[in-house]
Amino acid sequence: MSAGFSMRVLVVQNFDSEGLGQIGAALVEAGADIDLRRPYCGEMLPHDSDAHAAMVVLGGAQNALDDEICPYFPELLDLTRDFAGKDRAVLGICLGSQLVARAFGGENRIGGASEFGWHKVSLTPAAKADPVLGALPEHFPIFEWHDDTFVLPENAVRLAGNEVAENQAFRIGRAVYGFQFHFEADRPMVRDWSTSFASLIAERHPDWGDRLDDEIARHGADADAAGLAIARAWVATV
Repeated sequence: MSAGFSMRVLVVQNFDSEGLGQIGAALVEAGADIDLRRPYCGEMLPHDSDAHAAMVVLGGAQNALDDEICPYFPELLDLTRDFAGKDRAVLGICLGSQLVARAFGGENRIGGASEFGWHKVSLTPAAKADPVLGALPEHFPIFEWHDDTFVLPENAVRLAGNEVAENQAFRIGRAVYGFQFHFEADRPMVRDWSTSFASLIAERHPDWGDRLDDEIARHGADADAAGLAIARAWVATV
């Protein structure tokens, strides 16, 4: 980023309480100007990438093919391709990663890849030379909350996976990244989600409230460190 150029970052929120977390912390550190849009509430997306240096697409309870529920998805896919075509950084998290995969021809697979809580992911050999993941441990715990997965687009570089979801992280071109796992979700954010979505979580994980403190004690510090490192490294690509 050249001196004097404002790092204006478009943030597309797709669901209530799905915030930036550690990505926000890294953007603030870098002096970024955050332009938050909530198209699921009717807010408009920009027509192109010209006014922004980068874009972040956050998660949500929808699936990546939910165009009826989220009629702005096709417009968001076009916008993603526009950012990539102009060599501007893109970051997709969870649903956002699934939408990035869809934008570039990946096959979305709805269901069959459920994970919740902190789980271990492993980097691929290609990640060792990657500017965002290259400094990370080969294996680390990170927060997951998803049911869906995807087949990588043909031009994507696979960067991380685990036994449940083979494609946990990927890169397209120089700086278009998709992360299935929630590296933005540090311990305070997970506690907030555990309260905000308590009834939803209880339907499938009724013991989560009893396990949360122990899970945080076992995995939280390492996951937060990995997540902040990823966030800062991605911001550096902008």
